[in-house]
Amino acid sequence: MIRPATPADVPAIASLIRALADYEKLSHEVVLDEAKLAEHLFGPRPYAECLIAEPNGIAVGFALFFHNYSTFLGKPGIYLEDLFVLPEHRGGGIGKALLKAIGQLAVERDCGRIEWSVLDWNSPAIGFYESLGAKPVDGWTVYRMTGETITRLAST
Repeated sequence: MIRPATPADVPAIASLIRALADYEKLSHEVVLDEAKLAEHLFGPRPYAECLIAEPNGIAVGFALFFHNYSTFLGKPGIYLEDLFVLPEHRGGGIGKALLKAIGQLAVERDCGRIEWSVLDWNSPAIGFYESLGAKPVDGWTVYRMTGETITRLAST
């Protein structure tokens, strides 16, 4: 049911990313290129990994993640960029199975933590994460640079 993604999964992953963006009301921000996604997941220098949930042979959910590093813990961590299950497949344990698989990888890889962000308004996701023992991290604000801001920074 949960398995590592392969290059053949790229169209399904892209479709799930678009469905996630639609759910999060952020479709206007999706500009991904499937060829680049394939390169970034499966090319000579993979930047991220992906797990696919496919009961009955059809991809209905995914978890896309990458490693970070905690200098305080002196250990790698996993940053869960996206966790998504199609709405019609929720409530059957698929999201929990994806997170459990991430947890197993974290244990196998001696990771000190798993982290992710969730939109403030997404109370179903917040409730789901908290039901599994996750805690919000108070006192931290996420900052982000994109596009022109990065270019401007790099050229200063």
